[in-house]
Amino acid sequence: GLEQVKEAGRLLRDLGLPLEYKGFIEGDDIGKGTVDVVVTEGFTGNIALKTAEGTAKQLSTYLKLVLNRTLLSRLGALLATGAFATLRERMDPRKHNGGVFLGLNGIVVKSHGGTDALGFATAVDVAIEMIRNGLVAKIAADVAEMNRHMDAFAPPSAVSA
Repeated sequence: GLEQVKEAGRLLRDLGLPLEYKGFIEGDDIGKGTVDVVVTEGFTGNIALKTAEGTAKQLSTYLKLVLNRTLLSRLGALLATGAFATLRERMDPRKHNGGVFLGLNGIVVKSHGGTDALGFATAVDVAIEMIRNGLVAKIAADVAEMNRHMDAFAPPSAVSA
């Protein structure tokens, strides 16, 4: 990876911040919920999201083809209807809609352009929860705390500059 990203990782690990920094993660960690927050720049984050969306659609297409091939596979699909409904519900991208833009003095949630009313409502709900929980103030306080930690680690000439 980029040297700046590696350095940022070292800083986050070494600063002793009041958070559980996991470091660099694998792609499957995003969907497994290994971490609560994944930080990326826009291009890489968009690739990760588009890959997940495409993989889910592709898997759905393959599953339909395979399950409709024989009478026995159709019977198996019928018996697994409840499980497939649960899986479809859990993987519905409309229920996970809303990318959060951080580093601003306000709440910005970006909705997927191709979503429907349910997806848009989910993104609005994300914004409402952020407002209810005072996220901007909490982030400002955490950044101030992080700056105090960083000042403690910086050489004296860097702090006064």
